[in-house]
Amino acid sequence: MSNQIEITHSFAGVDFPQLERSLRHPRTLVSSLLSLLTGFVTVVACVPLFSVLFMLIYRGGKRLSLSLFTQTPPSAFESGGGFGNAIVGTLTMVGIAALISVPFGVLAAVFLAEFGPKSKTASAVRFCAKLLTGFPSILAGVFAYAAVVLMTGSYSAPAGGVALSILMLPIVMLTAEESIKMVPHKMKEAAIGMGATQTQVVWRVTLPSAMPGMLTGVMLAVARASGETAPLLFTALNSNYWIMQDGNLALMEPTASLAVLIFNFSGVPFESQIELAWAAALVLVLIVLAVNIGGQVLSRKRVTR
Repeated sequence: MSNQIEITHSFAGVDFPQLERSLRHPRTLVSSLLSLLTGFVTVVACVPLFSVLFMLIYRGGKRLSLSLFTQTPPSAFESGGGFGNAIVGTLTMVGIAALISVPFGVLAAVFLAEFGPKSKTASAVRFCAKLLTGFPSILAGVFAYAAVVLMTGSYSAPAGGVALSILMLPIVMLTAEESIKMVPHKMKEAAIGMGATQTQVVWRVTLPSAMPGMLTGVMLAVARASGETAPLLFTALNSNYWIMQDGNLALMEPTASLAVLIFNFSGVPFESQIELAWAAALVLVLIVLAVNIGGQVLSRKRVTR
């Protein structure tokens, strides 16, 4: 009761009408106008995004059917067909790229954040990683063409995976480093106090705690790699065949991908192939969305544990 009396006395001298009039103060008015302007600009920025999604759903949704996932692309004067081989090829090359970039990216991030954060080597690696984030994707394709295609003598899925891994590596490394840095020092100090070595601290404390952020970085890298076209034109080229031929895995053969199929079919004068390109674009967006949702679900499960 005494506390309520004290609170009442503390507001006794406040002129509430004057406080209401202060909402019309020029500073408050400017703040309100800027808030409205920010909201308007946000809505305008979302218009292209939602318009693209609307066009994908409207144009690509009309061709969605089970046959799209079980058939190969049609020839110029044929109707129907699908892009099941392109879906398998995309998943294969992105999977190869993830197998290359994720281990190396995480190991590099551990070194940058834990073992040599202030060394000259760490500064050089960090600088190179930041340069690679803006690296033109076509140059990654040229490098993989010279390093893999010319060495093996054939366009192939591994060549495409190497090109995509170059684009994924800096994203995985930088996001993993930031996630590791966000792990509380008290957790590491507690593990060291219990007699754990630095390697044990990293393996049993740091990496499990930083896993949600690292998974988010991996999903971002996968999303970027899935939509790249230029590197695959130099490395995997294209194919109308499945990557599994006569029971054999034809990895060292030209491989189809959704991005290249969209690129090839979007510029042809045949309506059936243009519609197939719209459907492939919608499927590619849905695959990236599913990967991102899956990554978020896995990261939340690890957090709740």
